[in-house]
Amino acid sequence: MEKPIQDQSQSSKLENMFESWADPLGNLFVSIFHRITLFGIGAATVWSSIDTFLVIIGKGAASIQDLLLLFIFLEIGAMVGIYFKTNHMPVRFLIYVAITAVTRLIIDLVNTQHEANLGILLLGSTIFILALANALVRYASYKFPSAPSDSN
Repeated sequence: MEKPIQDQSQSSKLENMFESWADPLGNLFVSIFHRITLFGIGAATVWSSIDTFLVIIGKGAASIQDLLLLFIFLEIGAMVGIYFKTNHMPVRFLIYVAITAVTRLIIDLVNTQHEANLGILLLGSTIFILALANALVRYASYKFPSAPSDSN
């Protein structure tokens, strides 16, 4: 059974009225969630980097793995800052974090096994693939730049 035209019009008006206040409210909640989460990630990054730095001081010397870990914290902090300012996730920084993390794994393997093996070759191949992905992302962002968002 179909609704009369007048009832459909009333329904559309009610739906439009609901959307006129629900959409901005939803956007506000998402924005607040983003900001709180960014502060949380930033605070956890600062806390973890300070803790790592204190461990390094306690050891009396920094290993290359310690320094790479600090670089990972720096890259995460930069990602948070960029996302905070632009509302865009810098995918390249995620790739940099992954490359640095895999490099730490390679160094750990070399330090513990003292020999080259297939695992190191595979991890090296992983870094190569990540570097290619980074080049592809850079090329794509140069060739096909994203349109400026209206939310800024």
